[in-house]
Amino acid sequence: MIRLEMRESFKNKIIEVCNKKIEMKGSNVGLSFYAFFANKNDDPELLMEVAKWWILTHKLDHFEKAVKIKKMVE
Repeated sequence: MIRLEMRESFKNKIIEVCNKKIEMKGSNVGLSFYAFFANKNDDPELLMEVAKWWILTHKLDHFEKAVKIKKMVE
């Protein structure tokens, strides 16, 4: 299995986004890894890093519960 680590600063962003989504829509809210990026591709290397973490390392579905993702990165 491919093991990839994510940047610590981006882990913090994931936790922040998950907290906001959970607060707004409840603990059942789902999101994709695109939720952590702006609508434009201004950092393709980081996007690929997170996509690899999401898809290759953890074999996550397109949409996952925010509480699950938050717990994984904490």
